[in-house]
Amino acid sequence: MEHTFNDGKWCWHELGQFDPGKDESFMKDYKSYDQWAEATKKNQTNTLQEDTDEKGKEALWGSLVYVQDAEEKDNKRVFHFFVTRQCLITDNLDVSMLEGVSLESIKRKMDEADNSVEGFMVMLGEIVIHFLGKIDAFEVKMRNVLWKIKEKNNVDLLDDIIKSRHQLLIWKNLLIPVQEIKYGVEEVFGKDAAEGIHFNRAVRRLERIQMLVNEYEKELGAVVELENTVSAHRGNEIMKTLTVLTTLFTPVASWGAIWGMNFEIMPELKWKFGYLFSWGVIGITTLALYWYLKKKGWMGDILRGKKRNSFFK
Repeated sequence: MEHTFNDGKWCWHELGQFDPGKDESFMKDYKSYDQWAEATKKNQTNTLQEDTDEKGKEALWGSLVYVQDAEEKDNKRVFHFFVTRQCLITDNLDVSMLEGVSLESIKRKMDEADNSVEGFMVMLGEIVIHFLGKIDAFEVKMRNVLWKIKEKNNVDLLDDIIKSRHQLLIWKNLLIPVQEIKYGVEEVFGKDAAEGIHFNRAVRRLERIQMLVNEYEKELGAVVELENTVSAHRGNEIMKTLTVLTTLFTPVASWGAIWGMNFEIMPELKWKFGYLFSWGVIGITTLALYWYLKKKGWMGDILRGKKRNSFFK
């Protein structure tokens, strides 16, 4: 489908599924067009190439992953683009996949663009808007993770943190090719392209989302560090408690082992108050051991109750 904008100054050819048999005679002057057309048949990842051999016939082309599912690697959408100063061609672009973006809005903004390069930056800016919407949803998830650390720190929380880091890496992976396209447009079409309002608007959106991703990455790093601190402290408390309890029960086990022997001659067995004596010895040695541990400061706070709002309860 062909669209013309700005009183016919430039055009956008929107292809649903690339068909090499269609009449693309309007691109016959661009030798790199055939190369791009061939690449679209097999390319399902991010690419970017340029042709600056002939002045006035510069072209930028490639492919961009604009939708990627966070759970399934192969559940993604890729569109292909070919940009010259007078014409923009896209293949396999489904605007309905972009949440918060409409085709009518894209066309309305494109009609304000002076050339196809600016029109392409309109499209790129709308894709970034879609990314920003996803980042806003990610912010809600991050807020829940932050409070879960205080309310319920367990294996499920660690799983949420790992999933959040993975999702953030996916966003960074999606943004890198967009950043490359921005540099490619400046390189191929020069200073004029970089001064366009839609170019600068798309760049500002890109910078904003990169700032958000970087800040959330730092925040996640701080969350991981906090979670590790809490987990390490809890692990130490558990090991310290088990060690102290084991130590305190050592007299019971030791004296019980001695008086549980089956030798024929054991004077304590004939004592009238032998049972009470054994409990006395066990109690005294246990208390003595407890006093010794307390004096050394090895009991810590294992016998104290935790504060109600403590991270370590």
